[in-house]
Amino acid sequence: MTAASDMLAVAVEEARMGLAEGGIPIGAALFDGDGRLLGRGHNRRVQDGDASMHAETSAFRNAGRQRSYRGTTMVTTLSPCWYCSGLVRQFGISNVLIGEATTFYGGHDWLAEHGVGITIVDDPSLIELMTAFIAERPELWYEDIGQD
Repeated sequence: MTAASDMLAVAVEEARMGLAEGGIPIGAALFDGDGRLLGRGHNRRVQDGDASMHAETSAFRNAGRQRSYRGTTMVTTLSPCWYCSGLVRQFGISNVLIGEATTFYGGHDWLAEHGVGITIVDDPSLIELMTAFIAERPELWYEDIGQD
């Protein structure tokens, strides 16, 4: 089984790729119950001009069709927004591993209330990554979280 830190490292790599592409530095990866990587991706809203291409959505799409998502873990560098939390609930993803929930506190409490296993790491390097991004590109950040 893949360790949580190894799974999070995949999402962090994706977040850094997104930032290097001029996008929002949020990454995600979907793993099966044995820790096998199914799909990975990063927020591509800016790069693709697609408001729905959040990191979790990208990882989910890149995982391809699965018969069941029971036992899977969505790993994300940032607490999932309501849109991505809905994806987790809709498809029955069992667990969410969150790199940090300090700069953005999404729908993870709601997920936990509905039986999804939640682990929050609050990694200082991810908090710094998002804090710096928000300071440098507030217009993109507030667009991404749906605030003016």
